[in-house]
Amino acid sequence: MDPLSQFLTGPRAQAAFALRVVMDPPFAIDVQDGAALTVIVAVSGQAWIAVEGAAPRSLGLGQAATVRGPAPYLVTDTPGRPPTVVIGAGQSCRTPAGEHLELTFSQGMRTWGNSPDGGTVLLIGTYQSTAAAGQLVTSALPTLAVFTEEEIDAGLLTLLERELTHPRLGQESALDRVLDLLLLHLVRVCVDRTESRVPSWAAGTRDPVVARALALLHQEPEAPWTVAELALRSHVSRATMAARFRTAVGQPPMAYLTTWRLALAADRLASSTATTAVIAEEVGYSNAFAFSTAFSRVYGVSPSGYRRSQGHDARPAAAVPGS
Repeated sequence: MDPLSQFLTGPRAQAAFALRVVMDPPFAIDVQDGAALTVIVAVSGQAWIAVEGAAPRSLGLGQAATVRGPAPYLVTDTPGRPPTVVIGAGQSCRTPAGEHLELTFSQGMRTWGNSPDGGTVLLIGTYQSTAAAGQLVTSALPTLAVFTEEEIDAGLLTLLERELTHPRLGQESALDRVLDLLLLHLVRVCVDRTESRVPSWAAGTRDPVVARALALLHQEPEAPWTVAELALRSHVSRATMAARFRTAVGQPPMAYLTTWRLALAADRLASSTATTAVIAEEVGYSNAFAFSTAFSRVYGVSPSGYRRSQGHDARPAAAVPGS
């Protein structure tokens, strides 16, 4: 199982926040919700998206964007406009002065904005979790990626808009699945772009030998892997495996395996009541002490501390390959 499939079948994909945003100028939304990943689709009008350290990007009709968190970003009608709305944790909505806007901006079921007939309509899907395996997946995306109308499957956008605007039985589950499919599509597009050929797990899937090795590591993270065993199972020499894996992924196979094991362990710690010893065994550590030492070194907190924080305060910047 590759990291993207792991992400979309894990607890991170459940009950993603989805909303139809309807705005008339002037508007400037300062999004500080700390979400791991947000997908934004423009179905009418135009908006600008700005993240720190980069020039604002325009989002026009039929285009989509992904924004990697947890850093804040701006959605505005024109670049440089000061914020008029601040979105905080739990999707709270206030003015910069702190005045609540939840009721003022409510425009019906899953619709929000400053006008019921605003000229700019955005469909927004937010993956709130900062789970480590999710960050491993989104490392294939830049902080801000914009996708053209030609790159997007129009059928997915139509389905997403229909689910948001026509509530029916099972709407939340349907929205989760549509967002998953849209995210899968956008990550694939980003990986396939020629300018995005950077070392990462995603780039590794372009090399058939490395792709085979990645599949083995993802399917059996608990196995006692060595570079020699990976090479044998992939039908190449040890030297070839080591060289091609490092070139494609940006780190040696065993270093990547450690990152993947600890990412899976972080997810298990945040989403289950299994003991540290059980989780250690599940991801390939011989004992809880060795696991705890490795986990603390990478995440800066013990496994029990990470579990208590539910992942909110223990995101390892250096633990995600290709980020």
